[in-house]
Amino acid sequence: MIPRLLGPSLALLLSAGLLAGCSGSDPGSDSSGEKSGGASASASETPYLPVPDGVTLTPQGTHLEVGDQGIVAYEPRQDEVGVLDLTVTKLEQTTTKKTLSAWQLTDAQQKSTPYFVHVKVKNVGESDLGGRRVPLYVVNEDNLLLESTPFASSFEACPSTALPKPFGPGATADVCLVYLAPDHGQLEAVSFRPEETFDPIIWTGEITKYVPPKPEKKKKKKQ
Repeated sequence: MIPRLLGPSLALLLSAGLLAGCSGSDPGSDSSGEKSGGASASASETPYLPVPDGVTLTPQGTHLEVGDQGIVAYEPRQDEVGVLDLTVTKLEQTTTKKTLSAWQLTDAQQKSTPYFVHVKVKNVGESDLGGRRVPLYVVNEDNLLLESTPFASSFEACPSTALPKPFGPGATADVCLVYLAPDHGQLEAVSFRPEETFDPIIWTGEITKYVPPKPEKKKKKKQ
Protein backbone atom coordinates (compact mmCIF):
# COMPACT_ATOMS: atom_id res chain seq x y z
CA MET A 1 0.00 0.00 0.00
CA ILE A 2 1.26 3.46 -0.89
CA PRO A 3 1.57 5.62 2.25
CA ARG A 4 -0.32 8.88 2.26
CA LEU A 5 -0.37 12.22 4.02
CA LEU A 6 -3.37 12.93 6.22
CA GLY A 7 -4.25 16.10 4.36
CA PRO A 8 -2.93 19.33 2.86
CA SER A 9 -1.45 22.03 5.06
CA LEU A 10 -4.05 24.47 6.33
CA ALA A 11 -3.49 27.99 5.02
CA LEU A 12 -4.86 30.93 7.01
CA LEU A 13 -4.87 34.45 5.62
CA LEU A 14 -2.98 36.92 7.81
CA SER A 15 -3.33 40.64 8.08
CA ALA A 16 -0.76 42.74 6.27
CA GLY A 17 2.44 43.63 8.05
CA LEU A 18 2.91 40.38 9.94
CA LEU A 19 6.68 40.34 9.54
CA ALA A 20 7.04 44.07 10.02
CA GLY A 21 5.87 43.98 13.64
CA CYS A 22 4.25 46.92 15.41
CA SER A 23 5.27 50.50 16.08
CA GLY A 24 8.42 51.45 17.96
CA SER A 25 6.43 52.27 21.08
CA ASP A 26 5.68 48.57 21.72
CA PRO A 27 7.58 46.64 24.39
CA GLY A 28 10.67 45.00 22.95
CA SER A 29 11.10 47.58 20.14
CA ASP A 30 14.23 49.61 19.63
CA SER A 31 14.38 53.22 18.42
CA SER A 32 14.13 52.10 14.78
CA GLY A 33 10.78 50.43 15.42
CA GLU A 34 12.08 46.90 14.90
CA LYS A 35 11.54 44.24 17.51
CA SER A 36 14.53 43.15 19.51
CA GLY A 37 15.39 39.46 19.81
CA GLY A 38 15.67 37.33 22.92
CA ALA A 39 13.20 35.50 25.06
CA SER A 40 13.06 37.52 28.27
CA ALA A 41 10.22 39.91 29.08
CA SER A 42 10.12 42.91 31.35
CA ALA A 43 9.48 41.96 34.95
CA SER A 44 6.61 44.49 35.03
CA GLU A 45 4.90 43.11 31.92
CA THR A 46 1.60 41.33 32.56
CA PRO A 47 1.50 37.84 30.98
CA TYR A 48 -1.17 37.46 28.27
CA LEU A 49 -2.18 34.15 29.92
CA PRO A 50 -1.69 32.86 33.50
CA VAL A 51 1.57 30.96 33.88
CA PRO A 52 3.33 29.26 36.81
CA ASP A 53 5.47 31.33 39.16
CA GLY A 54 9.00 31.75 37.82
CA VAL A 55 7.95 31.46 34.15
CA THR A 56 8.51 34.57 32.03
CA LEU A 57 6.77 34.64 28.65
CA THR A 58 8.47 35.96 25.54
CA PRO A 59 6.74 39.27 24.68
CA GLN A 60 4.32 39.33 21.80
CA GLY A 61 5.88 40.62 18.58
CA THR A 62 9.38 39.38 19.40
CA HIS A 63 11.57 38.46 16.41
CA LEU A 64 13.91 35.55 17.14
CA GLU A 65 16.63 33.81 15.19
CA VAL A 66 17.01 30.09 14.63
CA GLY A 67 18.63 28.78 17.82
CA ASP A 68 16.83 31.29 20.07
CA GLN A 69 14.50 30.25 22.87
CA GLY A 70 10.91 31.45 23.11
CA ILE A 71 8.53 30.76 26.00
CA VAL A 72 4.90 30.84 24.91
CA ALA A 73 1.45 30.18 26.33
CA TYR A 74 -1.74 29.14 24.55
CA GLU A 75 -5.11 27.55 25.25
CA PRO A 76 -5.41 24.07 23.71
CA ARG A 77 -8.99 24.17 24.96
CA GLN A 78 -11.11 26.68 26.83
CA ASP A 79 -10.30 25.50 30.36
CA GLU A 80 -6.61 24.71 29.84
CA VAL A 81 -3.41 26.72 29.43
CA GLY A 82 -0.32 25.17 27.89
CA VAL A 83 3.10 26.76 28.42
CA LEU A 84 6.01 25.66 26.24
CA ASP A 85 9.69 26.51 26.01
CA LEU A 86 10.38 26.34 22.25
CA THR A 87 13.70 26.57 20.41
CA VAL A 88 13.62 26.34 16.61
CA THR A 89 16.96 24.67 15.91
CA LYS A 90 17.02 24.08 12.15
CA LEU A 91 15.11 24.88 8.95
CA GLU A 92 15.44 22.58 5.94
CA GLN A 93 14.05 22.70 2.41
CA THR A 94 13.50 19.67 0.22
CA THR A 95 11.38 18.58 -2.74
CA THR A 96 8.43 16.22 -3.06
CA LYS A 97 10.42 14.22 -5.62
CA LYS A 98 13.38 13.83 -3.26
CA THR A 99 11.61 12.91 -0.03
CA LEU A 100 7.93 12.22 -0.75
CA SER A 101 8.05 10.22 -3.97
CA ALA A 102 6.85 7.08 -2.16
CA TRP A 103 3.79 8.85 -0.79
CA GLN A 104 0.34 9.24 -2.28
CA LEU A 105 0.04 13.00 -2.84
CA THR A 106 -2.78 15.18 -4.06
CA ASP A 107 -2.16 17.42 -7.08
CA ALA A 108 -1.75 20.40 -4.74
CA GLN A 109 0.74 18.56 -2.53
CA GLN A 110 2.79 17.55 -5.57
CA LYS A 111 3.13 21.24 -6.49
CA SER A 112 4.26 22.26 -3.00
CA THR A 113 7.71 22.83 -1.50
CA PRO A 114 8.25 20.76 1.66
CA TYR A 115 10.06 22.31 4.62
CA PHE A 116 11.30 20.54 7.74
CA VAL A 117 11.26 22.59 10.97
CA HIS A 118 13.23 21.14 13.90
CA VAL A 119 12.15 22.25 17.37
CA LYS A 120 13.25 21.53 20.93
CA VAL A 121 10.17 21.51 23.17
CA LYS A 122 9.87 21.61 26.96
CA ASN A 123 6.64 21.73 28.94
CA VAL A 124 7.11 24.52 31.50
CA GLY A 125 3.43 24.72 32.42
CA GLU A 126 1.12 22.62 34.54
CA SER A 127 -1.01 20.89 31.87
CA ASP A 128 -0.34 17.54 30.21
CA LEU A 129 -0.03 18.37 26.49
CA GLY A 130 0.50 14.79 25.35
CA GLY A 131 -1.00 14.05 21.94
CA ARG A 132 -1.27 17.72 20.95
CA ARG A 133 0.56 19.16 17.99
CA VAL A 134 3.24 21.80 18.60
CA PRO A 135 1.45 25.16 18.08
CA LEU A 136 3.77 26.53 15.41
CA TYR A 137 2.96 27.62 11.87
CA VAL A 138 5.15 28.81 9.03
CA VAL A 139 4.56 31.98 7.05
CA ASN A 140 4.96 31.90 3.27
CA GLU A 141 5.67 34.67 0.78
CA ASP A 142 1.96 35.52 0.54
CA ASN A 143 1.67 36.12 4.31
CA LEU A 144 -0.28 32.90 4.81
CA LEU A 145 -0.01 30.75 7.92
CA LEU A 146 0.62 27.11 7.02
CA GLU A 147 -0.18 24.32 9.45
CA SER A 148 2.16 21.36 9.89
CA THR A 149 1.25 18.24 7.92
CA PRO A 150 0.79 14.90 9.71
CA PHE A 151 1.44 11.52 8.12
CA ALA A 152 -0.72 8.41 8.16
CA SER A 153 2.34 6.23 8.85
CA SER A 154 5.98 6.58 9.82
CA PHE A 155 8.06 9.18 7.94
CA GLU A 156 11.65 8.79 9.05
CA ALA A 157 13.01 11.94 7.39
CA CYS A 158 10.78 14.17 9.55
CA PRO A 159 8.09 12.36 11.59
CA SER A 160 5.82 15.43 11.99
CA THR A 161 3.97 13.83 14.89
CA ALA A 162 2.14 15.24 17.88
CA LEU A 163 3.81 15.50 21.27
CA PRO A 164 4.31 12.10 22.93
CA LYS A 165 1.85 10.79 25.52
CA PRO A 166 2.12 11.70 28.29
CA PHE A 167 3.80 15.11 28.04
CA GLY A 168 3.41 16.58 31.48
CA PRO A 169 5.29 19.32 33.38
CA GLY A 170 9.04 19.13 32.77
CA ALA A 171 8.75 16.79 29.77
CA THR A 172 11.04 17.45 26.80
CA ALA A 173 11.09 16.35 23.16
CA ASP A 174 12.98 17.02 19.94
CA VAL A 175 10.44 17.22 17.14
CA CYS A 176 10.55 17.71 13.38
CA LEU A 177 7.49 19.18 11.65
CA VAL A 178 6.68 19.10 7.93
CA TYR A 179 5.12 22.11 6.20
CA LEU A 180 4.03 22.16 2.56
CA ALA A 181 4.28 25.61 0.95
CA PRO A 182 1.69 25.74 -1.89
CA ASP A 183 2.68 26.33 -5.52
CA HIS A 184 6.40 25.78 -4.84
CA GLY A 185 6.29 28.61 -2.31
CA GLN A 186 8.85 29.93 0.14
CA LEU A 187 9.14 29.72 3.92
CA GLU A 188 9.61 33.23 5.29
CA ALA A 189 9.33 32.61 9.05
CA VAL A 190 8.17 30.23 11.75
CA SER A 191 5.31 31.76 13.71
CA PHE A 192 3.63 31.33 17.08
CA ARG A 193 0.22 32.96 16.71
CA PRO A 194 -2.46 31.21 18.77
CA GLU A 195 -5.24 33.59 17.77
CA GLU A 196 -5.89 36.40 15.33
CA THR A 197 -5.31 39.38 17.63
CA PHE A 198 -2.01 38.00 18.95
CA ASP A 199 1.08 39.88 17.75
CA PRO A 200 3.08 36.85 16.55
CA ILE A 201 6.42 35.67 17.88
CA ILE A 202 8.52 34.62 14.90
CA TRP A 203 11.77 32.81 14.15
CA THR A 204 13.83 33.47 11.03
CA GLY A 205 17.18 32.17 9.87
CA GLU A 206 19.14 30.25 7.29
CA ILE A 207 17.28 27.51 5.41
CA THR A 208 19.50 24.63 4.40
CA LYS A 209 18.95 21.87 1.86
CA TYR A 210 17.82 18.60 3.39
CA VAL A 211 20.48 15.92 3.11
CA PRO A 212 19.34 12.35 3.88
CA PRO A 213 21.52 10.63 6.47
CA LYS A 214 23.98 8.16 5.05
CA PRO A 215 23.08 4.54 5.75
CA GLU A 216 25.27 2.90 8.34
CA LYS A 217 27.86 0.55 6.92
CA LYS A 218 27.44 -3.03 8.00
CA LYS A 219 30.41 -4.34 9.85
CA LYS A 220 32.10 -7.29 8.20
CA LYS A 221 32.07 -10.46 10.21
CA LYS A 222 35.45 -11.72 11.21
CA GLN A 223 36.40 -14.99 9.58
